[in-house]
Amino acid sequence: PGDGGPFITLPMVFSKNPENGKRNCGMYRMQVYDERTTGMHWQTQKQGAEHYRRLLQRGKDARMPVAVAIGADPATMYSAILPLPPDLDEMMIAGFLRRESVGMVQCETCDLEVPANAEIVLEGYVIPGETRREGPFGDHTGYYSLDDDYPVFHVECITHRQNPIYAATIVGPPPMEDFYMGRAVERIFLPLMKMQIPEIRDVALPPEGVVHNLMLISIRKSYPGQARKVMHAIWGLGQAMSTKVIVVVDEDVDVQNSSEVAWRALNNIDPERDIEFVHGPVDTLDHASRLQDYGSKMGVDATKKLPSEGFTRRWPDVLKMSPEVKTRVDALWKKAGL
Repeated sequence: PGDGGPFITLPMVFSKNPENGKRNCGMYRMQVYDERTTGMHWQTQKQGAEHYRRLLQRGKDARMPVAVAIGADPATMYSAILPLPPDLDEMMIAGFLRRESVGMVQCETCDLEVPANAEIVLEGYVIPGETRREGPFGDHTGYYSLDDDYPVFHVECITHRQNPIYAATIVGPPPMEDFYMGRAVERIFLPLMKMQIPEIRDVALPPEGVVHNLMLISIRKSYPGQARKVMHAIWGLGQAMSTKVIVVVDEDVDVQNSSEVAWRALNNIDPERDIEFVHGPVDTLDHASRLQDYGSKMGVDATKKLPSEGFTRRWPDVLKMSPEVKTRVDALWKKAGL
């Protein structure tokens, strides 16, 4: 009820890097202003916004062509949200997920391509420097993201399939559909993250963290300061830079079990020694940050402390029930019918 207007919530927005012509496909909400214009919610750190800034910096009175595809096969739509490196084509990754290439077709009015199986296509342009108030929007954080000025998308042409299916998603307090999309990102990109940060064993993004507010990481720790090294690597890794809180635990901790992580972390930290604060980019939707897109982040080193890290006492062992006792207790519970 508090939305600033109707929104297109599941668009695949296509643009080109004005310097090298590389294609980008991102998913940016679009507030419908009237029959010809919408907002274009290009958050600061997104590639669509970078294309817009580069064109704006040229100082030319030029239009930026944009095409929006609504509805396609699930893998193609999903690819628009993936945290890929700049200029890596989302349609190529969609082909990998589909196990066959994505057929692309030329737009009717601009030099852009869209998926051939798209249900609806909006073709148009953005004028660098032209903005309009956009929002508020009931977002995936569970809060209304604040209204602000964003570029305006002008629609020049609409094409569609016969009897098109309009694709949309609903967001709100987690877990909603977007949580499960984020969960898939967590699993799909874990091998890539391990390649870049090899000590990582597993990563979890709990629903309460709405993807960017909390990351739990287990590592194979071998040397002093390694947990902090991992934190800073994550904060320098693409869209992961917006992660507000990172908790690092040892490899024997199941990060998919938030209760276990909380137990181990709360036992293993000396707050003054093991909590680190940094400043840097934060998610645009982080309403608690001191400034939009800029604020503080926290890293928690909940790993076992080493003598080489200045820990002079003996680190205690975790209390574990022996296999024999566990088997005996299980048998007694079963015998009791409980």
